[in-house]
Amino acid sequence: MSVNDRILNAQLRGKIMSADEAAALIPSGVNVGMSGFTGAGYPKVVPAALAKRILDANLRGQRFKISVWTGASTAPELDGALAMVDGIEMRLPYQSDPTCRKRINAGEMEYIDIHLSHVAQFVWGGFLGKLDIAVVEVAGVTEDGLLIPSSSVGNNKTWLDQADKIILEVNAWQNPELEGMHDIYYGTALPPHRKPIPILKSADRIGIPYYRVDLDKVIAVVETNHPDRNTPFTPPDENSRRIAGHILEFLQHEVKKGRLPENLLPLQSGVGNVANAVMAGLRDGPFENLTAYTEVLQDGMLELIRCGKLTCASATSFSLSPDALTELNANLKDFKNKILLRPQEISNHPEVIRRLGVIAMNGLIEADIYGNVNSTHIMGTSIMNGIGGSGDFARNAFISIFMTPSSAKGGTISCIVPMASHVDHTEHDVQVIVTEQGLADLRGLSPKQRARTIIENCAHPNFKPALREYFERALRYSPGKHTPHLLDEAFTFLPNWMANKAAREAWRDDSLVQADAWRK
Repeated sequence: MSVNDRILNAQLRGKIMSADEAAALIPSGVNVGMSGFTGAGYPKVVPAALAKRILDANLRGQRFKISVWTGASTAPELDGALAMVDGIEMRLPYQSDPTCRKRINAGEMEYIDIHLSHVAQFVWGGFLGKLDIAVVEVAGVTEDGLLIPSSSVGNNKTWLDQADKIILEVNAWQNPELEGMHDIYYGTALPPHRKPIPILKSADRIGIPYYRVDLDKVIAVVETNHPDRNTPFTPPDENSRRIAGHILEFLQHEVKKGRLPENLLPLQSGVGNVANAVMAGLRDGPFENLTAYTEVLQDGMLELIRCGKLTCASATSFSLSPDALTELNANLKDFKNKILLRPQEISNHPEVIRRLGVIAMNGLIEADIYGNVNSTHIMGTSIMNGIGGSGDFARNAFISIFMTPSSAKGGTISCIVPMASHVDHTEHDVQVIVTEQGLADLRGLSPKQRARTIIENCAHPNFKPALREYFERALRYSPGKHTPHLLDEAFTFLPNWMANKAAREAWRDDSLVQADAWRK
């Protein structure tokens, strides 16, 4: 099917132009909402054309920057291209691009790390300023002007509603079978006019399969035929398989205790190899008729659908390896009735997550002995990616699980530390911590009980003695005994401090921090 076959509305056919012509309509200093969520459904050609325009302006000595709002991370053609030419003034709400990260941590780009469920209401409330332009990829346009969403939804509904002007990329690469898979809800409102979100199970449809748009706001339509960019997942390693095994054993225990039904509760899983290993374990495990209420659908969940273990998955985007994406597109008719893609304000909505009783599984960078989790920062000051949707799910889940290998950088760094150098998820939102060493069920435990449980079950054996020593001394010398800490020592457990005596003495002698060991 050609691109023109995708644009059935006569008014929008009259606005077709090149990417360069569309990019010329974006001035410096504006806020631009762009589609895209984890490498799916982002605009493919207008951002690159805009980057060229910014580079030309830079060569003329002119300052040209825009603020970029998206659903989550995107791809090098968007984040990378604009960051490379220093074209981004402000970025939100989540990124994973190395060039963006470098500029943010160098202080050359402003970055707001927001819970993904909050972005739409921030924009509707005017907290972020006016949204000037939306650049949104769609899979097609119906004759009456409705837009067929592509492989991610993210914040696109909000961008299309709120932007003064709209540029559409109509991508013929996107599978036409996507039409009908989406559930775009138009019933949200700001206080005091809010109503309950009427989702009682993952499969409930509450909206329509299309975006509505004011056609008069559309200033350009660009034809494309470019694939999404997705990264292959590496096969689960031994640590990932052991983490998955601990989680599956825990879930089986919860079923036996009567705290979970035999088909569990809706699953949420963050992106990554450990998450895929958990899904692989579920494929081979005893659970049937599973459901998912999550933000991204990755390889492991697609495999669960294919083998019949997962009956329904609600998300806001795909995050698939190239092989899994090929399988999806080849068999989309078969997958279509088991997958719903929703706006992220719905996929991550606290009310729905709490009502459904989601089992949330997310990764971390470090956790401290009391259960506080850092999922965003290295050495407490440098952003890695962002909080994404993990906070939406952790705070509201029926069971909140965080998982990580117990050590990093070839075993030189402990991922279990006395005090987290940055906290994204407080101990109040963290119920279970899992490493390859074991699982710590923190429910019903006081801080001191949590500390002992985490150290004994989750810490790597190379770091366990030092963590025990710190905790025992904190019990004796901390001024407060509820959450004992030695504040003059708590952060000396940063990289290499626990690795050997010489490193500890080096710290005490000249306060050197081995920051490079944390770089990922």
